[in-house]
Amino acid sequence: MASETLRWFARAESSAPQPAAARTLESLRHRIISFELPPDTVLSRNELARQYEISQTPLRDALQILEAEGLVSIKPQSKTVVTRIDASVIGEAMFLRRAVEVEVVRKLAAGIADDDVSRLRMIVSLQETICNGDGEVGAFQDLDEAFHQAMMAAVGYPGIHKIIRANSGHLNRLRRLDSWQKPKLQRIVRQHKAILDTILASDPVAAEHAMRDHLSKTITQIGQLRSEHPNYFRD
Repeated sequence: MASETLRWFARAESSAPQPAAARTLESLRHRIISFELPPDTVLSRNELARQYEISQTPLRDALQILEAEGLVSIKPQSKTVVTRIDASVIGEAMFLRRAVEVEVVRKLAAGIADDDVSRLRMIVSLQETICNGDGEVGAFQDLDEAFHQAMMAAVGYPGIHKIIRANSGHLNRLRRLDSWQKPKLQRIVRQHKAILDTILASDPVAAEHAMRDHLSKTITQIGQLRSEHPNYFRD
């Protein structure tokens, strides 16, 4: 049920049909970050073109953007490979995300539209449903991303999320690699509720603290995750 609602939510958030390159980019990025396409996977351009039913030109455009984001390495006249996680750039990505999202929640605490509150509550409610069910971790992770995207849209700058995402490929893979067991899902729901509560209380200081607490967890796990998955990380 939650996954069906999530698919409805994703369709409702999409304002217009996407061109072939954009659709392919979104799909490939998601598959790489979710480890459906793990590090060192060789990507066949011919196979991808057949799979996505597109020509080589939009596929090339999508792969070039993924290369700029650090998620693939394109070797001319050779092959395209999914990169390993680069721990050296994760701190920078987290700094950018923290700086932006702290400012976002402070701004929302100064005023937020009812429709935006309803959207954020719906996302948290869907996450809570998953927590109380039997899993659907992938749907929960997508909703986690949707929560942060919805806050940025609520302050009137939806494009900021695209900028952060373009600079957070390695960070987002690290986050996905962390264990998503029920205690973590429950903790994220509590943190999302705390963020929303402080926004609704018009308390920018508390909202900032809630967001900083929320964003502080995964980056402390780099060493452990690297030892558990050495083949996923760049030397």
